[in-house]
Parts: sequence; C-alpha cells; structure tokens
Amino acid sequence: MNLSEFFTRMGQLKRVLLGISPEEVRLDRRGFACRSGEVRERIEQIGLAFLEGYHAALLDPQAERLAERLERVELELRGFAYEGAAMGLALSDFFTLKPSYWQAFLQGPGAKHLYMLHVGVGWAWARLPFARARFWPRLDSLLRWLAIDGLGFHQGYFRWQRFIAKRELPDLAGYKLCAFDQGLGRSLWFVEGADPERIAHTIACFPKTRRADLWSGVGLACAYAGGVGPRAYLALRELAGSYLPQLAQGAAFAAKARQRAGNLAHHTEQACRILCGLTAEQAAALTDAALADLPTEELAYERWRRRIQAYFGWEEDYAMV
Repeated sequence: MNLSEFFTRMGQLKRVLLGISPEEVRLDRRGFACRSGEVRERIEQIGLAFLEGYHAALLDPQAERLAERLERVELELRGFAYEGAAMGLALSDFFTLKPSYWQAFLQGPGAKHLYMLHVGVGWAWARLPFARARFWPRLDSLLRWLAIDGLGFHQGYFRWQRFIAKRELPDLAGYKLCAFDQGLGRSLWFVEGADPERIAHTIACFPKTRRADLWSGVGLACAYAGGVGPRAYLALRELAGSYLPQLAQGAAFAAKARQRAGNLAHHTEQACRILCGLTAEQAAALTDAALADLPTEELAYERWRRRIQAYFGWEEDYAMV
C-alpha cells in the first residue's frame, strides 16, 4: 500500500467512525420549533453545508485539496462548510501525533474564514472534551474564545433539552461561561426556528446575568445565517430592549466574518441596517476600529466586544468577568 492509498483508507475509516448522518440536521429530528417552511429549508441547508465541510475534512485533511472542495459550496453557505471542516480537521489532529491539519489550513487557504475555523474547533471539543487542553494553546490569543462559543452552539443545537430548556450550566468557569452563552445564543436562532418572539421568551427564562451574552449570539446568528426578512429584524430590535447593543454587536461580528470571507449577503446587509443603523461594510469597519490599541490580556476579546457595544449605547458599568 502506498502513502496515498493509506491516507485514503484512513479518511474512509474516520468517515465511518466519526461521520454525522444528514438526518441529524433535520428540524423534525432535532425537535426544533419552526412555523415557516422557508426558514426550515434554510436552517436545514445550513446544516447540510456544515456536514459537507466536516465530512470533506475527515476524508482528506490536506489543505489545498480540502479548500478546492469547499470552494464548490454555494458562496452564501460556504462559511458553514469551512466551520464544519474545522471540526473535522481538529478531530483529525487529535488522532494524529505530529501533523496539525487545522493549523496548516488556517495559515493557508482557510485564512479568510479565520473566525469560522476557530468556532469549528469548539464543535470538536464537544465530541472530545478531553482534547481542549491540548488544543487551547494553538489558538489565536484573541479569538480562542470563539472555540468556547462553538462549544456552546453545539450543546444548544444537539442538546437543547439540557442547555436551553432546562438551562443546565456547562462545566465551565469565569469568562468561558460567557463565551459559551454567546454560542448558546447563536443556537437559539436555529432551535427556535428564527422566531423573534420565541427567542425573546426563551432568553427571558435565563438568569439576568446570562442574557446579554445570549442576545449577542442571537445578533450574530440572525445576521450571518439569515432566512428571514426585515420584519423579523425589526421585531428582534424591539424585543431585545436594553440588550439592543449586544444584539447589534453580534450583527457587526457577523458582518466582519462575511466581509473577510468575501461572502457578504443581502440578509446581512438588512440585519446591519436595522439592528446597527449601519451598512454591513460600516459594521465590519467598526469591529476593526474597535481593535485599535486593544490591551494584550486574557480578556482582550471581551474588551473588544464591549467597545463595540458601547458604540451602540451600552453604558452599564459592570466589572470584567
């Protein structure tokens, strides 16, 4: 057996052992509430795009070949495929002693999806929690919290009965819980079928200390994933109440992620104009400006978020977590 055949068989084995059935992203299988057929189709398309990237990475984690395959995914959905690929690469790395497929992809063709690649690592951690300590030092010092965000999304999406319905706390402390809730908030866009009233009701059931991060996650998800029209964004803006700055900050993050990847979408533009009062390009530029002279410290990521929230009117003086 030559080296090429060996890697092919290894990829096929990983696909068998770690593969996720397309049935797992069907809303009826997940038990998600959704009153709109269009929203249901959109959410399921996103799940399938994620799985396409995930399985592609398991089959062949070599950066250039993987990127070639991911670039065939529809542009608007491509970021989700890269996120799924990051999960597959992180899992592949765990079972490989030396190569870092994830790092090579990040430093190569995956660089434009920097944010999605960090989020995807958190999905891998949800499946292999003991891998967190090994992977944490490899992540960007500012963006590593996005991996915890990804973990929160996974737990909301696949284990919503525990972490959303019962509001179970994860085994995390300090700011990691905040980052987890940001991802959990993103998952609400899917779990609640992009329904603003259901989302607001669910968040209101959480302790007040967790709501700001949840609303931030909703803002990112609604602006990045879309699937709704302007009426839904207007409803979110109204229902967020005093958490509108967090909602807007999340939307600005979504705009930046899409701008960097070159896949800005019409719904992202709509969300930013309604939630931020800015175009998507302006919202993305705001996130860049907020990085200026950012102190180098463990919680620089949270300082970055709060600078953006302050632009949108967040004035409450609460201590850094």
